[in-house]
Amino acid sequence: MKRVKDRVTLEIIRLGINGEGVGYLKGQVVFVDGALPGEKVIVEATEIKDKYAKAKVVKFINRSNERIKGKCSIYSKCGGCTLQHYQYQAQLDAKREIVKESFEKYLGKKHEIPEIKSVLGMDNPWQYRNKAQIPLAEKNNKVIVGLYRAGSNRIIEMKQCMVHHPELDKAIQGIKEIVEELKIPIYDPKKKKGQLRNIVARISFATREMQVVLVTFTNELKESKELVKRIAMQFPKVVSIAQNINPAITPLVMGDKTKILWGKERLVETIGEIKYSLSPRSFFQLNPTQMEVLYNEVSKAAQLTGEESVLDAYCGAGTLSLWLAKEASEVRGVEVVADAIKDAKYNAELNNITNVHFSVGNVERVLPKWVKKGYRADVIVVDPPRTGLGEKLLTAINDAKPKKIIYVSCNPATLAKDCKHLIEKGYNIEYVQPVDMFPQTSHVESVALLTLKCVNNT
Repeated sequence: MKRVKDRVTLEIIRLGINGEGVGYLKGQVVFVDGALPGEKVIVEATEIKDKYAKAKVVKFINRSNERIKGKCSIYSKCGGCTLQHYQYQAQLDAKREIVKESFEKYLGKKHEIPEIKSVLGMDNPWQYRNKAQIPLAEKNNKVIVGLYRAGSNRIIEMKQCMVHHPELDKAIQGIKEIVEELKIPIYDPKKKKGQLRNIVARISFATREMQVVLVTFTNELKESKELVKRIAMQFPKVVSIAQNINPAITPLVMGDKTKILWGKERLVETIGEIKYSLSPRSFFQLNPTQMEVLYNEVSKAAQLTGEESVLDAYCGAGTLSLWLAKEASEVRGVEVVADAIKDAKYNAELNNITNVHFSVGNVERVLPKWVKKGYRADVIVVDPPRTGLGEKLLTAINDAKPKKIIYVSCNPATLAKDCKHLIEKGYNIEYVQPVDMFPQTSHVESVALLTLKCVNNT
């Protein structure tokens, strides 16, 4: 394909990391939104680059037997659930292939490809999200709530999201109606005027209680007392209502300033035996059901006996640190975000866990200092951002030489790339266990277990 609008017939070979179909045309990679492996399609080029092209389906010559009708009326528009048209088991198989292909690419013929286990999926791959962040807009003098159209800042009106817990959608629709009745000014991003930008709702799967955050562009929130009163009356399960002020022109939903308007300061969620107390801005896994599956896999990989020292290198609010503390001698958590460490310490106290210690800082700087003072971690757990570990942290981990590294990853490419580095520094990859944290999307989480070679030889 040489020009935009060129049309060709293409066979889709596999699924790409963003859920698009991937085909090849005389060595050129072609990404096709909405196409599935095994399908033959006529496509039209929408974008041409040196090494690849993007295209859209004009006509299906034959369709995959695993193609189904998506449950959501707007899923193909919002860009969130890119795989609703794919049978769930096929989604899981495709995600395993994405992880496998990443290791084949980065390890190549030089290193043995590790065992990539079958993806751990959900019995019910719907209504799993515990949090909704919904923008508001005005259309034809009415307030609408919805999701952004893929690749734009235009809001598609939505009454129900098939991956949200249903109580979240009910609350958001009810709050929207109250906002409309009270004539609260809606923020207009073009004019940079108005007040209410987003409604954020989070539900505890353990208690079914909800936390609501009203995100505003200014400190002012018209009719705030009446708004809070009506929300509390209409939704008895809402136990906390807060206002977050975000005056920045940014894709980030929340700003730095939050105040409680009514009710509790925190929402409590329980995963396994651990209670987690969540402030309005606390980071927490969006899928509590699979969070427990993921953390059990980390525990299984660690095989702690109660004698080990564990380092949680990107501990966030300490959720995984607290999970592992019950099986370890000591757990140290390091996180660069100070507010997250406050949450971590709060939750350690809430659960009466005394063998976990949290520090604010960049782990690539903190770890070498601890090692110089004689600290030795038997197990290092890492759960980095999509960009991976980075050279400095890889060096720090190599110098620390833990017996085990447990790498939790949301990006198969950087996972494989970092594992290659660790292999070359003396580690074996025992296996990779993918976990489906976000059904109906192309995202896949993985837990990789690496062991120091000299340990295996003793």
